Amino acid sequence: MTRLTGRALRVTVFIGENDTWHHKPLYAEIVHRAHAAGLAGASVFRGIEGFGASSRIHTTRLLSLSEDLPVAVVIVDTEARVRDFLPQLDELVSEGLVTVDDCEVIRYVGRSSEASDASDVPGGSTGRQSGTPGETDGKGKNSL
Repeated sequence: MTRLTGRALRVTVFIGENDTWHHKPLYAEIVHRAHAAGLAGASVFRGIEGFGASSRIHTTRLLSLSEDLPVAVVIVDTEARVRDFLPQLDELVSEGLVTVDDCEVIRYVGRSSEASDASDVPGGSTGRQSGTPGETDGKGKNSL
């Protein structure tokens, strides 16, 4: 399990949803490379509206422009790991914006291997199904 607390760097990569790397979505390639590099985590967020260096507005409100919505890939890890990863972003991102910000990690907790195994069992670690409305199942989800 990866542990991360205290000072860190956040990298945000702003690209278009249709940007590709070898016929694969660019955001997916960035996430897979971040994972392979052992970074603490990466998330992709799809925007509903935005514009970049081209000054062309991309929005879900206009049908003709909705094909290439803005996407942000956010990665957080220690400064050393992020700085080591930046050359890969130089290789991948030909059009877009890459920013690096200082941040502080307050809490970063992943699942332990036992918890992951237990979550695969119906009803979670207790082995029973939740049936009462409002009751929480073993995965922390409320039943209907």
